[in-house]
Amino acid sequence: MSVDLAFDEQELLPAVAQDAESGDVLMLAYVSEEAVARSRETGYAHYYSRSREELWKKGGSSGHTQEIEEIRVDCDGDAILYLVEQAGGACHTGYDTCFHRTLDGDIVGEQVFDPEEIYE
Repeated sequence: MSVDLAFDEQELLPAVAQDAESGDVLMLAYVSEEAVARSRETGYAHYYSRSREELWKKGGSSGHTQEIEEIRVDCDGDAILYLVEQAGGACHTGYDTCFHRTLDGDIVGEQVFDPEEIYE
């Protein structure tokens, strides 16, 4: 890597995925050094699951992949931004973005798939 990344004590960084065309924020997840390397190698977003403690490719089971157009790093090197072309919905709940609710609980996003049909 040509930029130093400041991984936290768990050796992770927060990663925001943003639709490269619309600018919509799709999701927030975490990446390890291996996830960043795999994303660069394949051109598809990879993340690190803190709950499963494993590397995962976005869309690996759903087919709703994120093709990376560019990876950006914030000024402190402690967060990254994936600019992506999203295939299908970004959220495992079936919505186009994980940010589909207001703080008051109003739904502002669009449900684009039924998660029960994808995740059995």
